[in-house]
Amino acid sequence: MLSRTADHLFWMARYMERAENTARMLDVNYQTLLMPRAAASAEQLWRGLLSISELAGDYADRYGAIASRKVMDYMVRDERNPSSIYSCLRAARENARAVRGALTTEVWETQNQTWLEFKRLIGDGSFQRDPGEFFEWVKFRSHLSRGVTLGTMLQDEAFHFLRLGTFLERADNTARLLDVKFQGMGGDFFGSQAAKEQEYDFYHWSAILRSVSGFEVYRKVYRNVIRPEKVAELLILRPDMPRSLAACVGEVVSNLSHVANEQSAETQRRAGRLQADLQYARIDEILSTGLHAYLTQFLDRIGDLGRGISRDFLVPVTH
Repeated sequence: MLSRTADHLFWMARYMERAENTARMLDVNYQTLLMPRAAASAEQLWRGLLSISELAGDYADRYGAIASRKVMDYMVRDERNPSSIYSCLRAARENARAVRGALTTEVWETQNQTWLEFKRLIGDGSFQRDPGEFFEWVKFRSHLSRGVTLGTMLQDEAFHFLRLGTFLERADNTARLLDVKFQGMGGDFFGSQAAKEQEYDFYHWSAILRSVSGFEVYRKVYRNVIRPEKVAELLILRPDMPRSLAACVGEVVSNLSHVANEQSAETQRRAGRLQADLQYARIDEILSTGLHAYLTQFLDRIGDLGRGISRDFLVPVTH
């Protein structure tokens, strides 16, 4: 496959997944803030989201003080923000348009219709009226895009590059989502008084689980009250949880094996090493050394894998 075609497919999938995960991160904060919370605490939540997305400086330059509505506008419809939902859906559509010949008609029409419908929802005020419903729409369109890909695409190299983009982006965003939530509780959350006070706070911990479609999964797996350390275990180490770090890295390794070439051995080795580290890790060991430090290192390794994939297969352009 031409590296330019692979590049467009990879980034089409990444941008679609990024739009969904941005909606999920925003929805976590939006749902959390529906519960009584001090203004300073609310500001801390939004500041954490911006900082973990590496956008705090850009936001401050353009909008100044942190406010819920301003942050949501910045992350949803600001076309100058390269990580906004607007920018992601536009980029996904443009990458799809560039390789229409490598996609089925259904995949292209899904991408195109998502972009057109998004512009309508932003224009008619649907987002402002009900942010929660809008975030659900973004998630649904991402689900639809993946479903149409699975249901209509030949499982050739084009398919595997789409899947690589999806799961690399999902791993990155799940780690960021976890970090946002647990960082907001303070750096030394586990074992602290804050943890003891919030351990059985059903609404607090169900918000993050619902944001990754994990609430019912948690109940099925643990059959217990929601505990912070079990939430972390589910979203990091469970290979049967679709949005966990272990599941995403497993998919990256699998899809890499289908597109491997003579120069990708080192990237495959690093992906396999990361998969093995997740497979044999224990949540108590991760928490004892610090969840934030662990997730930061994981994000570095995922970034390194992305650079390796770009070097081995794609057009060397910074996205």
